[in-house]
Amino acid sequence: MGYIKEPEGVDFIIKSDPLTDEDRKRISKFISAYKEKSEQGKAKKTSQRKKKDGTQHVI
Repeated sequence: MGYIKEPEGVDFIIKSDPLTDEDRKRISKFISAYKEKSEQGKAKKTSQRKKKDGTQHVI
């Protein structure tokens, strides 16, 4: 991957305002709801391991 030169008049550095306490709480609430939703939709995976005699054992 090569070096990308900034075109004249364009600044790739972004400075954002600090988050307020309300914003932090809303983001935290969104993330926890997203994680909870994604965990509910997942089915438990079962792994299969071969025994020494060649048969499979479901864990």
